[in-house]
Amino acid sequence: MSDVLTMTGRSVRLSARTPDALISALVMPVMLMLVFVYFFGGAIDTGGTYVQYVVPGVLVLCAGFGAGNTAMSVANDMHGGIIDRFRSMDVSGTSVLAGHVAASLARNIAATVVVFGVATAIGFRPAASAAGWFAAIGVLVCYIVALSWLSAAVGLVARSPEAAGGFTFFIAFLPYPSSGFVPIDTMPSWLRGFAEHQPVTPVIESMRGLLLDQPVGAGGWQALAWCAAITAVSVAAAGALFRRRTSQ
Repeated sequence: MSDVLTMTGRSVRLSARTPDALISALVMPVMLMLVFVYFFGGAIDTGGTYVQYVVPGVLVLCAGFGAGNTAMSVANDMHGGIIDRFRSMDVSGTSVLAGHVAASLARNIAATVVVFGVATAIGFRPAASAAGWFAAIGVLVCYIVALSWLSAAVGLVARSPEAAGGFTFFIAFLPYPSSGFVPIDTMPSWLRGFAEHQPVTPVIESMRGLLLDQPVGAGGWQALAWCAAITAVSVAAAGALFRRRTSQ
């Protein structure tokens, strides 16, 4: 556990030394939220105020941007030679990867607070109970952890940090073909099936229902099931990939 805490502190310090990445992870979701609310919000019918509808999707989008950076951080470690030094100090691969994931969670929580603050300033008014707040935060944390472990696995596969950076685009794209920005029933039929059954949709629907004190239904369990499955597969894959990469 002490190794994990040490590696987490190291990853957080590395993040602080690259403020451009932190700023982009904060500014991009905020700018997209402002664009959708003020440019397109008046033309999109969601049955209520558009800012109330779009904020949960933006929070998930923000989480994707932040978690995707984990792939580049892990790839930097694998290609920079620091892993050989850690292994000579008997630091386990699990500790290194868990440190990256924990740092990703810390970065994302900070980014979520900023985005939520801007959302409140432009009119977002949550109606969640105390239990609803707790559940919404839990769903978002599970989603961030799942994506961070998936990103760590991708960082172990990537041939360079630049190649790992392309994964961020993929994660950031997923909230668009979902219910994050427009109702799914307004999409073409060929896209609607994917939007209804991809993992981001139940995460967004769960957060929207919990934050606005609306029925969540089976969406909450589906969101947690997706997060648990992604995390389990990613942790197993990351462990196997790390052992393979460091045994060569």
